[in-house]
Amino acid sequence: MAMATSRLLWASRAASYLKISTFPRAFSTVLKDLKYADTHEWAKVEGDLATFGITDHAQDHLGDVVYVELPEIGSSVSQGKNFGAVESVKATSDINSPVSGEVIAVNDELGSKPGLVNTSPYESGWIIKVKVSDSGELNSLMDDEKYSKFCEEEDGKH
Repeated sequence: MAMATSRLLWASRAASYLKISTFPRAFSTVLKDLKYADTHEWAKVEGDLATFGITDHAQDHLGDVVYVELPEIGSSVSQGKNFGAVESVKATSDINSPVSGEVIAVNDELGSKPGLVNTSPYESGWIIKVKVSDSGELNSLMDDEKYSKFCEEEDGKH
């Protein structure tokens, strides 16, 4: 009986220690030079080209990404419409296009390393590159300050 009690006490102390030593993430990273959709995709615009990915906030909520569905090069994407999916250990989520255009590149590395979406959502974890067909659509996207506020309000509802 004493052995069971000491194990329980040890397990309780270990759990308590782990809770104390675990540093929860309070805020996700939001970069200044990007545009953001309310469905948690980002767009980095350079002239008439844009690189898309999912935000740090989105990957944090999804958990470990295990698969990324990519569109074909040459296919068209439309603002607000689904062009792929991200599958994680928790859920599968559609990826929507922040702006309309033609897919000119896909991140093939995500086929063998889907976790790049988690570890580097704004760099190595980019998803597609698009030739933008309507730059006016960029005006409907949020800047970093609006997106940060949007995420705080959204998290407050849950």
